[in-house]
Amino acid sequence: MRRILILDRSVRITFHALQIGSIFLLFSGHNQPGGGFVGGLVAGSAVSLRYLAGGLDEVMRVSRFAPWTILGTGIVVAAVTAAVPVLFGDPVMQASLFELTLPVIGEVKVASPLFFDVGVYLVVVGLVLMVIEAFGDEPQPAPEQLEEAAG
Repeated sequence: MRRILILDRSVRITFHALQIGSIFLLFSGHNQPGGGFVGGLVAGSAVSLRYLAGGLDEVMRVSRFAPWTILGTGIVVAAVTAAVPVLFGDPVMQASLFELTLPVIGEVKVASPLFFDVGVYLVVVGLVLMVIEAFGDEPQPAPEQLEEAAG
């Protein structure tokens, strides 16, 4: 596969900026526009750019996990986050607020919808990776075509 140097270099630079932007959208989604879905779409677009620049091999280097593992983990995280309040007698997806004191940052307030958004983020990224893997690979010839080519 022939690669275009300018596209390759610009994607390598913008990929990291898009990933940081997607994480920002993930965490700012409760008070401003954004959230898990939008952040996942931005991360998915960054992965799509990697595919355009380097093909499927370049996309496979982005994640060390299989796409269905990422998607499945996201579904489990979102489902558990939605169901945990029921165990305490609250309605499904009841929001809770936790206050943590971190050594360098100080006091941080974390809302439980953040965990649901993380699950949605992982579902969207996993789905984009699965679509790219499914449709981005070279089509394999049918067994009949292999027999015709050999004989």
